[in-house]
Amino acid sequence: MRILAVETSAGPASCAVVEDGRVIASSYNNTAQTHSQTLMPMVEAMLEQAALTVADMDRLVVSAGPGSFTGVRIGVAALKGLAFTENKPCVGVSTLAAIARNAEGVGFEGVVCAAMDARCRQVYTACFLAEGGKIRRLSADEAISTDELKTRLAAYNKPIFLVGDGARLCYNEFCGEIDSLLLAPEHLRFQTAVGVAREAQEASTVTAEELQPLYLRLPQAERELRARQQLQG
Repeated sequence: MRILAVETSAGPASCAVVEDGRVIASSYNNTAQTHSQTLMPMVEAMLEQAALTVADMDRLVVSAGPGSFTGVRIGVAALKGLAFTENKPCVGVSTLAAIARNAEGVGFEGVVCAAMDARCRQVYTACFLAEGGKIRRLSADEAISTDELKTRLAAYNKPIFLVGDGARLCYNEFCGEIDSLLLAPEHLRFQTAVGVAREAQEASTVTAEELQPLYLRLPQAERELRARQQLQG
């Protein structure tokens, strides 16, 4: 199966073509430019260099959230546009599950905790069991406080491998209070399109029209508006 994947849920953007688990081509951009400026030129250049087109893909996949509201919307919208052109099936995967895929095949046995900084001492997080070189989900994607996450991780009584852009934050806060807490090295810590493709290999597909972002909470502007309305009401 040949997969075209894109990842725009945080600051960096990336794209990749993965065939039966093997990376055929990939591209990564972590500049100050917005994803709306960089993503499509990056995808087009990668496909051209690999002598491939969207028509050659079996499915198109995207990191559908959680993450930056703007970033996720850009990635989903871009993938929809590509899929509509060739009527390709789509998959939207959890950003947290895609990050956890970084721990596959590295020899770690224990709990992989994917954590993304959601600000205000909150994280987007989910936990996975790494065993025998495979990853299995232990908990659903959630937006919770770092204090609540610390309590949950302590209860596992297993080595904990922290990944995601909130991993350093959690490591600094939990270190000394949770035994066997490990911070993933930087090259394994962050989401990439390769992890998105790996997470999507066995997932169910949807049409481009059905593909939607996966948000765990409302955008900040909408949360602030509702708070004002409650005070006024």
